[in-house]
Amino acid sequence: MDWGIPTLIELPGPEESARLCRELGFSFIELNMNLPEYQQLDVPLLQSVAERYSIYFTIHLDENLDMCDFNPRVAEAYMQTMLDAVRSAKELGVPLLNMHLSGGVYFTLPNKKAYLYDMNREHFFGKIREAIAMCEEAAEGAVTVCIENTGVFALPFLKEAVELFLQSPSFGLTFDIGHDHSAGGVDKALIMEHEDRLRHFHIHDALGRKNHMILGTGELDLSWYIALAERHNCRSVLEVKTVQALRESAEWLRKHKFI
Repeated sequence: MDWGIPTLIELPGPEESARLCRELGFSFIELNMNLPEYQQLDVPLLQSVAERYSIYFTIHLDENLDMCDFNPRVAEAYMQTMLDAVRSAKELGVPLLNMHLSGGVYFTLPNKKAYLYDMNREHFFGKIREAIAMCEEAAEGAVTVCIENTGVFALPFLKEAVELFLQSPSFGLTFDIGHDHSAGGVDKALIMEHEDRLRHFHIHDALGRKNHMILGTGELDLSWYIALAERHNCRSVLEVKTVQALRESAEWLRKHKFI
């Protein structure tokens, strides 16, 4: 199983990240397209860094990405952003892109939250079908887009959306173990129902609603999750937020003989 590091605020440039990645003995960096440095991927630069440090990249798509927006110009901009990332990933040899699935806007009523996408299902699922078809065409079987759980998989319309994405071989699942724990375990059932589609993990510890913690400082059964990732030959990002936290978490992995 390959281990990777996230893009850190402390190390925004690819070369600094690559240097740390090799120091820790890890294999890849997950480039975060929320950061201004990665709004447009500099493929020649990234290829050069990957070759010099013998690492590779995965890509975390912008967390705001929402191809189903009711404003067609906004939806088109997000869709083109995603397709550009898929094409750049192919050119760069990136095997996997990570995506959040947006539940869209909701209205808080006295007895429930009313999600506009759930109330406008023809629009929502029509846009998802369009996105699947366009991603399949752009990916040409070379890139997998993995949907990350963010504590919303219990919503029936989003569960249905995930299952629609998974009908396509171009899509898979990312299991963010801290997100699930902090949300009270609401994502786990759907993920385990489709455990054969797991391709990617975000590994970090969690305590109550706090996550992205150094390994061994929370209450997760980390060994169980790492064994699950290994069983499915998934890539795993050690998703903590500072250089020091990465070093301490990597040491925890070595101490427990996971690397």
